[in-house]
Amino acid sequence: MTDTDSAAAVLIRTEGALGRLTLNRPKAINALDIDMITRLTAALDAWRDDTDVEIVLIDGAGERGLCAGGDVRALYEQIVAGHPERTVDFFRAEYRLDAMIAEYPKPVVAFADGITMGGGIGLAGHAAIRIVTERSKLAMPETRIGFTPDVGGTYLLGRAPGRLGEYLGLTGTAMTGADAVYAGFADYFVPSAHLGELREALAKRADPTSPSELVLLFDETPDASPLEAERAWIDEVFSAPTIGEIAARLAERDEPLAVETAKTLAELSPTALAVTLEAVREAREGDLRDALTGEYRRVLWFGAHHPDLVEGIRAQLVDKDRQPRWKPATIAELESDAAAAARAYVPEVALFM
Repeated sequence: MTDTDSAAAVLIRTEGALGRLTLNRPKAINALDIDMITRLTAALDAWRDDTDVEIVLIDGAGERGLCAGGDVRALYEQIVAGHPERTVDFFRAEYRLDAMIAEYPKPVVAFADGITMGGGIGLAGHAAIRIVTERSKLAMPETRIGFTPDVGGTYLLGRAPGRLGEYLGLTGTAMTGADAVYAGFADYFVPSAHLGELREALAKRADPTSPSELVLLFDETPDASPLEAERAWIDEVFSAPTIGEIAARLAERDEPLAVETAKTLAELSPTALAVTLEAVREAREGDLRDALTGEYRRVLWFGAHHPDLVEGIRAQLVDKDRQPRWKPATIAELESDAAAAARAYVPEVALFM
């Protein structure tokens, strides 16, 4: 086994035929910064043609989760300092890494154990073999900070059964491991106690056993998906053409989760909701790169041209008063095509050349 400095934010080593990438900021639930993204990208580049590495595993240090997302505090600081253009480097590197994982020529296995949100979905959600556990909590919670799902999340949301993609993208609701398998964010459910054994099996596997065949030895049937049980009303409500009509349909429902969802949407950025609804539906067409390109357009627009992102981060993570002042303040005040400016935005630097 080879290993790097244990103080590094990403541990990069090989174990037998397994190339292992461990996010190593456990106190921050392994939140991603630009240095980590650069290290992950460089390791994957190095292993692409390395015949000694046959499988790549992405996991996280600590007990809390794979990755809580990107470093949004750094994003906030760049924007309030008057340098929104500096966010381009982070998003461009992150999204290109997500595409690299999806297109990698060797099987990439991801352990989405514990909290896996935002940028964590970008790493795990596009892997060839996506594993969740009884501890998994997966989400795209960007609307809660006045933002919109990214890292290819709209691609996954757009392919979830029925209208679950709209529901999950707009509300930022966390999925259990069972939900994640049902919604198409994961492939296998493996109890967390068996992840060490699975990792060892992947490292020491005997050809021609495929990684998927090995995972099946540890795969178990999860409990029923709570999300699946809510499908009927979710599909009816979230098939509405606009966020305003979604809110109106919610107001007519009496299911407990529907009532809770109505309250949630009323607290979130109306602009972020309108942009997200369109983004998820747009991502149903095309491939992952198309979805990432659409997300790149929208997130850079938020960073440079709309106040809700900074206000959302301030309210949730900086001042923590939980009292964001959105512009506009309510869904009813949205313009008829509130997503138009984000849709039309053209970044100065293209995502993919």
